[in-house]
Amino acid sequence: MLTSVSVARYGPVGSLRWMGLGRMNAVIGENGSGKTFLLKALYAAVRALEEAGRGHDPRSLETVLFDKLYWTFQVEKIGELVQKGADGPLHFTMEMSRGRFTYSFGKDTSRAISNLQSTVPQRTANSVFLPAKEVLSLLDVILKSREVDRVFGFDDTYLDLARALQINRQKGRNYEEFAQSRERLEAIIGGRAEYDERAKRWMFRKGRAWFGIEVTAEGIKKIAILDMLLGNRYLTPDSIIFIDEPEAALHPSAIVQFLDILATLSGRGIQIFIATHSYFVLKKLYLIAQQHEQSIPLAAHDGEGWHLADLRDGLPENAIVAESVRLYEQEVELALR
Repeated sequence: MLTSVSVARYGPVGSLRWMGLGRMNAVIGENGSGKTFLLKALYAAVRALEEAGRGHDPRSLETVLFDKLYWTFQVEKIGELVQKGADGPLHFTMEMSRGRFTYSFGKDTSRAISNLQSTVPQRTANSVFLPAKEVLSLLDVILKSREVDRVFGFDDTYLDLARALQINRQKGRNYEEFAQSRERLEAIIGGRAEYDERAKRWMFRKGRAWFGIEVTAEGIKKIAILDMLLGNRYLTPDSIIFIDEPEAALHPSAIVQFLDILATLSGRGIQIFIATHSYFVLKKLYLIAQQHEQSIPLAAHDGEGWHLADLRDGLPENAIVAESVRLYEQEVELALR
């Protein structure tokens, strides 16, 4: 798994050295602080290690990483990823359980990444990025946009996820934690998403009733995606899941259950990274850390820079907690009038 990450002059992230990563990790901050940007940078690096040399892919690791950065951040030249006004090159380093992966490039870089070094063996597991918006109802549009038209719009996190969801569900015994998680996920939404071969479309099955995926609630589709990735064996122990705003379109009770399921999966070897600006999500992660005496490292941006903490040690001071406290104090003040 990822054990540390260090970035400098990397877009809005600026400078961050995050050591001692755990099975579950969280990133918080205001809009524009670089939460999603950081997760995408990590995802691009991890997926480059998973795609390079796999199957009959003849591309080098440098070429795969360039393509992942180009299509994930969708910039005219990847040199645009260097922090605006920076007086030096972008640097990215991540340490994994087995090896180190590092690269750097300047603002004029447009064609290739020449300064890349890696001692990480090729990864056989698959990692995935779950965006804030569901993708089940957009699969055909995403695939056509990228595979046929090859235009910007849906970045590589969407394309990779769309391709992963096309893999057929596998039969047979699964890991116990995965099977239990699927049962709990399907209990939350009251059914499962399936591909109807006759109609050539995705449907949501609830008991004996079938519904078009387009008219199914967005929260249901988001949860169904994780169920499908466990069911088709795309996710395995040693996979890494990057989740952007899990709170989007989910009912509070569904969020609680969803995060509990993620904690179960992390116990079976899957590493989790969550970007959020929800006090509800942050508080639930804190409770998971306390309940299981589990380290959940936290990177928090306060508008000026990044600060590190561990939810096992308590909820640190940050803008999300401060605003929640302010609203509570306002409520008490009104009640005492």
